[in-house]
Amino acid sequence: MISFSQILWTASKRISLIRIWAVASNVFREVVRDRILFVIGFYAVLMLAASRILPEIAGAVQDKILLDFGAASANLLGVVIAIFVGTNLINKEIEKRTVFVIVTKPVSSLEFILGKHLGLSGVLAILVAGMMVIYLAILSIAHINYQLMPLLLTGFFLFLELCLVTAAALLFSVFTSSILAILLTASLYLVGHLSEGMVKLAGITKNPSFQDLTDKLYLILPDLSRLDLKNDAVYGVIPHADTMLLNVGYAIVYTAALLVMTTVIFSRRQF
Repeated sequence: MISFSQILWTASKRISLIRIWAVASNVFREVVRDRILFVIGFYAVLMLAASRILPEIAGAVQDKILLDFGAASANLLGVVIAIFVGTNLINKEIEKRTVFVIVTKPVSSLEFILGKHLGLSGVLAILVAGMMVIYLAILSIAHINYQLMPLLLTGFFLFLELCLVTAAALLFSVFTSSILAILLTASLYLVGHLSEGMVKLAGITKNPSFQDLTDKLYLILPDLSRLDLKNDAVYGVIPHADTMLLNVGYAIVYTAALLVMTTVIFSRRQF
Protein backbone atom coordinates (compact mmCIF):
# COMPACT_ATOMS: atom_id res chain seq x y z
CA MET A 1 0.00 0.00 0.00
CA ILE A 2 1.25 3.46 -0.90
CA SER A 3 2.06 5.51 2.18
CA PHE A 4 1.07 9.09 2.86
CA SER A 5 4.67 10.35 2.52
CA GLN A 6 5.16 8.50 -0.77
CA ILE A 7 2.09 10.15 -2.27
CA LEU A 8 3.29 13.62 -1.30
CA TRP A 9 6.86 12.95 -2.47
CA THR A 10 5.70 11.64 -5.84
CA ALA A 11 3.31 14.56 -6.27
CA SER A 12 5.93 17.15 -5.30
CA LYS A 13 8.44 15.78 -7.82
CA ARG A 14 5.95 16.08 -10.65
CA ILE A 15 4.47 19.44 -9.68
CA SER A 16 4.37 22.08 -12.37
CA LEU A 17 3.39 25.68 -11.83
CA ILE A 18 2.27 25.90 -15.46
CA ARG A 19 -0.22 23.05 -15.03
CA ILE A 20 -1.45 24.47 -11.71
CA TRP A 21 -1.97 27.84 -13.38
CA ALA A 22 -3.82 26.19 -16.27
CA VAL A 23 -6.25 24.49 -13.87
CA ALA A 24 -6.61 27.66 -11.78
CA SER A 25 -7.30 29.93 -14.76
CA ASN A 26 -9.90 27.48 -16.07
CA VAL A 27 -11.65 27.44 -12.68
CA PHE A 28 -11.49 31.24 -12.49
CA ARG A 29 -13.12 31.66 -15.92
CA GLU A 30 -15.76 29.02 -15.16
CA VAL A 31 -16.77 30.62 -11.85
CA VAL A 32 -16.85 34.11 -13.37
CA ARG A 33 -19.05 32.80 -16.21
CA ASP A 34 -21.52 31.61 -13.57
CA ARG A 35 -22.01 35.31 -12.68
CA ILE A 36 -20.76 34.84 -9.13
CA LEU A 37 -19.33 38.35 -9.19
CA PHE A 38 -22.89 39.69 -9.44
CA VAL A 39 -22.78 39.24 -5.66
CA ILE A 40 -20.78 42.49 -5.57
CA GLY A 41 -23.74 44.30 -7.13
CA PHE A 42 -26.11 42.68 -4.65
CA TYR A 43 -23.84 43.81 -1.81
CA ALA A 44 -23.88 47.37 -3.16
CA VAL A 45 -27.69 47.43 -3.23
CA LEU A 46 -27.79 45.93 0.28
CA MET A 47 -25.43 48.56 1.66
CA LEU A 48 -27.25 51.43 -0.05
CA ALA A 49 -30.53 50.22 1.43
CA ALA A 50 -28.96 49.86 4.88
CA SER A 51 -27.47 53.37 4.71
CA ARG A 52 -30.96 54.74 4.02
CA ILE A 53 -32.91 52.67 6.53
CA LEU A 54 -30.57 52.54 9.53
CA PRO A 55 -30.53 56.33 10.24
CA GLU A 56 -34.28 56.20 10.73
CA ILE A 57 -34.31 53.30 13.19
CA ALA A 58 -30.87 53.25 14.82
CA GLY A 59 -30.67 56.79 16.14
CA ALA A 60 -27.34 57.77 17.67
CA VAL A 61 -25.74 54.34 17.14
CA GLN A 62 -26.28 54.21 13.36
CA ASP A 63 -22.55 54.60 12.68
CA LYS A 64 -21.59 51.49 14.64
CA ILE A 65 -24.51 49.48 13.29
CA LEU A 66 -23.72 50.29 9.64
CA LEU A 67 -20.05 49.50 10.21
CA ASP A 68 -20.95 46.16 11.78
CA PHE A 69 -23.66 45.38 9.21
CA GLY A 70 -21.33 46.02 6.28
CA ALA A 71 -18.57 43.79 7.64
CA ALA A 72 -20.96 41.02 8.70
CA SER A 73 -22.85 40.94 5.38
CA ALA A 74 -19.57 40.83 3.41
CA ASN A 75 -18.45 37.92 5.59
CA LEU A 76 -21.73 36.05 5.11
CA LEU A 77 -21.83 36.50 1.34
CA GLY A 78 -18.20 35.43 1.00
CA VAL A 79 -18.72 32.30 3.11
CA VAL A 80 -21.83 31.31 1.14
CA ILE A 81 -19.91 31.57 -2.14
CA ALA A 82 -16.90 29.68 -0.75
CA ILE A 83 -19.06 26.84 0.55
CA PHE A 84 -21.48 26.40 -2.36
CA VAL A 85 -18.95 26.91 -5.16
CA GLY A 86 -16.10 25.10 -3.38
CA THR A 87 -18.10 21.95 -2.73
CA ASN A 88 -19.14 21.76 -6.40
CA LEU A 89 -15.74 22.31 -8.02
CA ILE A 90 -14.74 18.64 -7.92
CA ASN A 91 -18.18 17.01 -7.77
CA LYS A 92 -19.11 18.85 -10.95
CA GLU A 93 -16.11 17.24 -12.68
CA ILE A 94 -17.18 13.81 -11.40
CA GLU A 95 -20.85 14.21 -12.36
CA LYS A 96 -19.99 15.44 -15.88
CA ARG A 97 -17.38 12.67 -16.23
CA THR A 98 -14.74 15.24 -17.19
CA VAL A 99 -12.60 13.96 -14.32
CA PHE A 100 -11.83 10.87 -16.45
CA VAL A 101 -10.24 13.13 -19.05
CA ILE A 102 -8.26 15.00 -16.40
CA VAL A 103 -6.81 11.92 -14.68
CA THR A 104 -5.55 10.59 -18.02
CA LYS A 105 -3.59 13.79 -18.65
CA PRO A 106 -0.20 14.55 -17.07
CA VAL A 107 -1.79 16.49 -14.21
CA SER A 108 -1.02 15.19 -10.72
CA SER A 109 -3.58 15.13 -7.93
CA LEU A 110 -1.69 17.87 -6.10
CA GLU A 111 -1.64 20.12 -9.16
CA PHE A 112 -5.34 19.52 -9.74
CA ILE A 113 -6.34 20.32 -6.14
CA LEU A 114 -4.02 23.34 -5.85
CA GLY A 115 -5.30 24.67 -9.17
CA LYS A 116 -8.92 24.32 -8.07
CA HIS A 117 -8.20 26.09 -4.79
CA LEU A 118 -6.11 28.83 -6.39
CA GLY A 119 -8.75 29.51 -9.06
CA LEU A 120 -11.59 29.94 -6.58
CA SER A 121 -9.33 31.92 -4.23
CA GLY A 122 -8.69 34.35 -7.08
CA VAL A 123 -12.44 34.87 -7.51
CA LEU A 124 -12.85 35.32 -3.75
CA ALA A 125 -10.03 37.88 -3.69
CA ILE A 126 -11.86 39.97 -6.31
CA LEU A 127 -15.14 39.47 -4.45
CA VAL A 128 -13.69 40.65 -1.12
CA ALA A 129 -11.86 43.57 -2.75
CA GLY A 130 -15.01 44.67 -4.58
CA MET A 131 -17.15 44.50 -1.45
CA MET A 132 -14.54 46.38 0.58
CA VAL A 133 -14.43 49.20 -2.01
CA ILE A 134 -18.23 49.47 -1.90
CA TYR A 135 -18.19 49.26 1.90
CA LEU A 136 -15.72 52.14 2.25
CA ALA A 137 -17.51 54.18 -0.43
CA ILE A 138 -20.89 53.85 1.33
CA LEU A 139 -19.34 54.78 4.68
CA SER A 140 -17.78 57.86 3.12
CA ILE A 141 -21.00 58.89 1.36
CA ALA A 142 -22.93 58.45 4.63
CA HIS A 143 -20.32 60.63 6.40
CA ILE A 144 -19.54 57.90 8.93
CA ASN A 145 -16.23 58.13 10.74
CA TYR A 146 -14.08 55.02 10.42
CA GLN A 147 -10.47 53.92 10.73
CA LEU A 148 -9.21 52.74 7.33
CA MET A 149 -6.49 50.31 8.43
CA PRO A 150 -8.66 48.16 10.76
CA LEU A 151 -11.25 47.79 7.97
CA LEU A 152 -8.59 46.81 5.42
CA LEU A 153 -7.18 44.27 7.85
CA THR A 154 -10.69 42.89 8.33
CA GLY A 155 -10.97 42.38 4.57
CA PHE A 156 -7.58 40.67 4.41
CA PHE A 157 -8.38 38.29 7.25
CA LEU A 158 -11.78 37.61 5.71
CA PHE A 159 -9.97 36.50 2.54
CA LEU A 160 -7.75 34.16 4.60
CA GLU A 161 -10.83 32.73 6.28
CA LEU A 162 -12.54 32.15 2.93
CA CYS A 163 -9.43 30.38 1.61
CA LEU A 164 -9.54 28.07 4.63
CA VAL A 165 -13.27 27.42 4.18
CA THR A 166 -12.68 26.70 0.48
CA ALA A 167 -10.00 24.14 1.38
CA ALA A 168 -12.46 22.48 3.80
CA ALA A 169 -15.15 22.47 1.08
CA LEU A 170 -12.76 20.76 -1.34
CA LEU A 171 -11.82 18.19 1.30
CA PHE A 172 -15.41 17.18 2.00
CA SER A 173 -16.35 17.19 -1.68
CA VAL A 174 -13.80 14.51 -2.65
CA PHE A 175 -15.47 11.80 -0.57
CA THR A 176 -19.10 12.89 -0.11
CA SER A 177 -22.00 14.19 -2.17
CA SER A 178 -22.42 17.91 -2.82
CA ILE A 179 -25.27 18.31 -0.33
CA LEU A 180 -23.44 16.51 2.47
CA ALA A 181 -20.25 18.44 1.69
CA ILE A 182 -22.18 21.72 2.01
CA LEU A 183 -23.63 20.66 5.36
CA LEU A 184 -20.24 19.51 6.68
CA THR A 185 -18.46 22.66 5.56
CA ALA A 186 -21.15 24.93 7.01
CA SER A 187 -20.99 22.97 10.28
CA LEU A 188 -17.22 23.30 10.37
CA TYR A 189 -17.54 27.05 9.83
CA LEU A 190 -20.05 27.43 12.66
CA VAL A 191 -18.11 25.25 15.07
CA GLY A 192 -14.90 27.04 14.09
CA HIS A 193 -16.39 30.30 15.33
CA LEU A 194 -17.83 28.73 18.48
CA SER A 195 -14.91 26.50 19.53
CA GLU A 196 -13.17 29.15 21.66
CA GLY A 197 -16.43 29.96 23.42
CA MET A 198 -17.06 26.26 24.03
CA VAL A 199 -13.68 25.93 25.76
CA LYS A 200 -14.47 28.88 28.01
CA LEU A 201 -17.92 27.43 28.77
CA ALA A 202 -16.38 24.07 29.65
CA GLY A 203 -14.04 25.83 32.08
CA ILE A 204 -17.02 27.43 33.80
CA THR A 205 -18.96 24.16 34.10
CA LYS A 206 -15.89 22.38 35.54
CA ASN A 207 -17.04 19.11 34.00
CA PRO A 208 -13.88 17.06 33.24
CA SER A 209 -15.49 15.07 30.41
CA PHE A 210 -16.89 18.19 28.75
CA GLN A 211 -13.59 20.02 29.20
CA ASP A 212 -11.65 17.15 27.64
CA LEU A 213 -14.04 17.02 24.67
CA THR A 214 -13.93 20.76 24.02
CA ASP A 215 -10.13 20.84 24.35
CA LYS A 216 -9.78 18.10 21.73
CA LEU A 217 -12.24 19.78 19.38
CA TYR A 218 -10.40 23.08 19.79
CA LEU A 219 -7.11 21.42 18.81
CA ILE A 220 -8.54 19.54 15.83
CA LEU A 221 -11.05 21.99 14.37
CA PRO A 222 -10.04 25.39 12.96
CA ASP A 223 -10.33 28.34 15.31
CA LEU A 224 -11.93 30.79 12.90
CA SER A 225 -12.38 33.41 15.60
CA ARG A 226 -8.67 34.15 15.08
CA LEU A 227 -9.54 35.48 11.63
CA ASP A 228 -12.60 37.47 12.64
CA LEU A 229 -11.64 41.12 13.12
CA LYS A 230 -15.09 42.65 12.60
CA ASN A 231 -15.53 43.78 16.19
CA ASP A 232 -12.03 45.26 16.28
CA ALA A 233 -12.69 47.15 13.04
CA VAL A 234 -15.94 48.67 14.31
CA TYR A 235 -14.09 50.25 17.23
CA GLY A 236 -11.00 51.12 15.19
CA VAL A 237 -8.74 48.69 17.05
CA ILE A 238 -5.73 47.04 15.41
CA PRO A 239 -4.53 43.79 17.05
CA HIS A 240 -0.87 43.51 18.01
CA ALA A 241 1.44 42.76 15.07
CA ASP A 242 2.72 39.53 16.65
CA THR A 243 -0.84 38.29 17.11
CA MET A 244 -1.76 39.07 13.51
CA LEU A 245 1.34 37.34 12.14
CA LEU A 246 0.62 34.29 14.27
CA ASN A 247 -2.96 34.16 13.02
CA VAL A 248 -1.87 34.58 9.39
CA GLY A 249 0.53 31.67 9.84
CA TYR A 250 -2.22 29.64 11.49
CA ALA A 251 -4.57 30.19 8.54
CA ILE A 252 -1.90 29.30 5.97
CA VAL A 253 -0.76 26.14 7.79
CA TYR A 254 -4.32 24.94 8.41
CA THR A 255 -5.33 25.61 4.79
CA ALA A 256 -2.24 23.76 3.55
CA ALA A 257 -3.02 20.80 5.82
CA LEU A 258 -6.56 20.58 4.45
CA LEU A 259 -5.28 20.70 0.87
CA VAL A 260 -2.76 17.95 1.60
CA MET A 261 -5.50 15.72 3.03
CA THR A 262 -7.68 16.50 0.02
CA THR A 263 -4.85 15.53 -2.34
CA VAL A 264 -4.23 12.22 -0.57
CA ILE A 265 -7.92 11.25 -0.58
CA PHE A 266 -8.41 12.32 -4.21
CA SER A 267 -5.32 10.41 -5.37
CA ARG A 268 -6.67 7.22 -3.81
CA ARG A 269 -10.10 7.47 -5.41
CA GLN A 270 -10.91 5.06 -8.20
CA PHE A 271 -12.45 6.77 -11.23
